[in-house]
Parts: sequence; structure tokens; C-alpha cells
Amino acid sequence: MASGKKALVATVMAASVAGSPAMLPKAALADDYSDLLDVLRAKGSLTKHEYDTLLAKHVRHSAPAQTERASSGGSRGGSSGSGRTAAAGTRHRMVAHAGHGAGGDEYEPGIKFDPGAEDSGMRAESAAERAEASARSAEEAAKSLKGNDVVRVAKYVPGKGLTFMAGPININLSGFVNGFYTYNSPAGGQAVAGGVSTGSSGFDSSAVRNGLLPAGFVLKLSTVQRGMDISAVLGMYPGIDNAKNGAFNANTGGSPVGLGTAGIDLRQVYVTFGNKNIGTFKVGRDLALFGSDAILNDATLLSVGASGNNAAPGNTSLGRIGVGYVYADWIPQISYASPTIHGFQGTVGIFQPLDEFNFAGGDLSASSEHHSSPMVQGKVTYDFKVGEVQTRIWASFLIQHQQGLQSTLLNTDSRKGAMAEAGDIGTKVTYGPLEGVAYYYRGSGLGTTGLFFDGVGQNGRKRASEGYYVQGAYHVTKRLKLVGSYGVSNLYQAPGENSPTLVRRNQSEVGAVFYKLTDWLNLVGEYTHTSSAAHGPYKESDNTAAGGVILLF
Repeated sequence: MASGKKALVATVMAASVAGSPAMLPKAALADDYSDLLDVLRAKGSLTKHEYDTLLAKHVRHSAPAQTERASSGGSRGGSSGSGRTAAAGTRHRMVAHAGHGAGGDEYEPGIKFDPGAEDSGMRAESAAERAEASARSAEEAAKSLKGNDVVRVAKYVPGKGLTFMAGPININLSGFVNGFYTYNSPAGGQAVAGGVSTGSSGFDSSAVRNGLLPAGFVLKLSTVQRGMDISAVLGMYPGIDNAKNGAFNANTGGSPVGLGTAGIDLRQVYVTFGNKNIGTFKVGRDLALFGSDAILNDATLLSVGASGNNAAPGNTSLGRIGVGYVYADWIPQISYASPTIHGFQGTVGIFQPLDEFNFAGGDLSASSEHHSSPMVQGKVTYDFKVGEVQTRIWASFLIQHQQGLQSTLLNTDSRKGAMAEAGDIGTKVTYGPLEGVAYYYRGSGLGTTGLFFDGVGQNGRKRASEGYYVQGAYHVTKRLKLVGSYGVSNLYQAPGENSPTLVRRNQSEVGAVFYKLTDWLNLVGEYTHTSSAAHGPYKESDNTAAGGVILLF
């Protein structure tokens, strides 16, 4: 109906503008067009505003034509004065007809005709044109909002970052910043090779440092092209303490010396593509699958936990790494995540293979540098809700072939290899103000603390390892949360091995208080006791108190 009416109005306007000069050889014909408008108005085909606008346009376009014809007639023998008089009379009659046909004073706001004034049609024409110009501007503005030349801002949701929409592209910037004062007091003991406690250091230490998280600034670009959701992510994670070159790059222990600079850990550089029907592919560097849910659900992710080298802090503390789980790590990968079906989702991928690493030092563990095949990881998650109880269950695995193992007991041209394998399972349960997490892993050749750290003995045989942590949290109020957790990581000797100084067990107990001061800012206070024990008589332990803030946006 609306499109038909627009076509009718367009036709009448075209007739008025294009046809008036040819169809009005006499003033009387002008009334024929006016009569047509009257008929259309009476039938309800035109509103008052449309009627007045069309008639005003007709008056304006017809008057010059009448004047021209009158003048032409005068030059052929008539009087030009009389021609102008005739044209003016015609215009007066048409304007008067407009006043009569439109219903007098019942015009819509903003349009008024004065039949007694010679330029009343011109004023009506001007008002109508201004109204049309305003309508066109509004329409163009509406179209431009859907175009590529306008940047808009999405509604802000705390914790989800800032999202700008530039045409079809969403630009999201999110991140976090933290800082803690950390005081570590060693409780004594003898050094344990591969242990995470600082108990044998003999000196208390103070530090202003990052917690388990460094700072983070994550840029994500996303769009939809040919039915696919496509995104590119760049995650930059700088620390606040001086960096020091070492095997772990930005995560190596720091260097508290003047003129130092902080380190930047470019953990995330990847693209994704797919949709909810076919699943999502990921190519680039991101958090791996095995052990990922363990660290993401660890409460010390937002605090300090085990402090590690507090005297010379690097980008991060240890949190519960090595005292409950093995660090998942950020690894180059090509992975695929299936659609979520009834709460189930599966993910599998190939990953850059990592070397076996002699983390304990000395001649305690074998190392490797050769990889003819990639690491393979996979994970399955299941999310469901029973009444008010929200639950997630996950399980993951890891497989990698280590080739060309090297140690003091193996020949330099050794082709001895080992297949490293690991699996884990965990759950998180939320019920009202209560949260609980339970996690367990076991590996062969996996090692402890980091992937493939001390996973193979110097005799070339694999070491078994396992660990777990349990965690409980209680939201006292919407802003105040109390957390407690306990975790253990065990590393067993390889068959035929006798290494009394090698770590056998790392464990820690953590108690923390989190207070959400604003949507962005969280205050944190925490106490951690960490201990390490070797396969021989060596043991050590330490205590850490930390307080600080973490801001997430």
C-alpha cells in the first residue's frame, strides 16, 4: 500500500514538473490539474501535506511558463503588460483554488497559504522544500549509520572490554592491569632440584610485582563474511618488573637493577573462522587445550599464589603452577572446536612440539631437540544445569613423541625416543554464593610444573607424574569473596633411576580475600604456604603474604 501511494505521488509530481509547460497553453488548464488534486484528496489518496506540497510545486512551475507565453504573445502583437497581468491573475486564481481545496485553516503544522498574497505559493513551496530536505537528511543519516563511514560504540558490559563498530567490523579492546606488594619468608630447609619453594634461600624478600597474570591488552577484530564468523586476535602481556634474558624469555626471573625495562609477552597471535553450525578453526598462537581449564578456574589467577623467585620477580608468579597442575602454556596451533550440542563441545588440534627440558639442572634429566611429528591435544567439555546447580565437566589429553633424547648416560648420537602422554579431568560446580573446583591429572613423560620439564630420566626412560587441587569459594556479599585451596604435584622416578635430590612433591595451601570495589577494580589480600620435598631427605618451605589490586576492563 505504501509503495503504491509513493508511486502515485511520484507520478503526480512528475506530471506537475515535466508536463506543466506543455499542457498549460491557457490559464484555464491550470485549474484542471488543481481539480485532479482535489479528486485525489477527496478519495484519500493524498494527505493534506502531500496535497499542499504538490499544489505549491505546480503553482511555482506553472507561473513562469504562463509569463513566458504571455510575453511571447505580446511580442507577436499583444501587450507585454497585459501578458504579465494575465499570468499574475492565473497565479492568484490557482493560489485561491489551493486555499479553497485544501480546507482553509486545516493545514498541517508548518504549512500555511495566504490566498491574498501574491507570493503565498512561493512561501508554501519554500516550507515544503525545507520539510522534504529535512526528511531526506534524516533518511540519509539513517542509511549512513548502516554504512562503512560511521564508527559506533556498543553498550559496555563490565569485563567484556570496549567494542567499536566500524561498518561491518567489530573492534574489541579488553585487558587487565595488576600490582601486588609481596613479602616472602623462607622457613628453611635444603634446596630441592625442580622444587618451587624458596625455603632454602635463607633471606626474606620484598617485591612490588605482578601476580600470576601480568598486565594484558587484547585487541580483537571480528566480522562476518560469506556466512563465516572471522576474527583476528593480538594479545600483548607486559610485566611491571625488569625483564632478564633467559630460557623462558619474558617469564624468566627478573633483573632488579637500575636502567632496566619491563618485558612484553606476546602470548596471543591467531585467527579464527567458522560459525555455530560447522564449528570454529583456529590458526596461530594461543592457550593450549591440556590443562587449560585447570588454570582458568584457579583462583590464584587473579592473585599471587606461590611467589617463585620473589627476590628478582619476572613477569608472573607461579600461582598454582607446579602445585596442582602443569602449565598449559601458549603454543602455536591449528585446532578445531566443534559446535556446542546439548552442552557438549569437542576440540582437537596439532601443536608445535616442545623439547624435553632439564628443569632440575645438573645431570638429572634428559633433553631433546628433534621432532618429526607435531604434538596432539584434545579436550571435551560438558556444561549443564540441574535446578540451581550449574556444572562444567572437562577432560583433555596430550600426546607427543620425543626424539633424539640426550643426557650424560646416553650417547651423543642416541636415537632413543619416548612417547609422552597425559590426561586430566576436572569439574566446577556453582550453587548460589558457593563455588567448588576439583581437578586431577596424570602423565607419563609429561614432567611437572611446565610441559616436559624433567619428564624423562637421564637413562632415557619416562617418569610418571600426577597432581590435583581442590578449591572452594564463598561470596559473602556481592562484592566480598573468600577463597581457600590446596594442591599437590608429584613426580616419580623412572624405572632404574636413583636421584635423591630430584623433586618428589610440590604442594601449597592458599587463603585469599577478594573485594570488588568497583566494576573494574578489585582489592586482593592473600596468604600462601608452599613446600617442596625430594626423593631423598631434602625438604624446604616458605610463606608468602601479598596484597594489591587487579583492574579488569
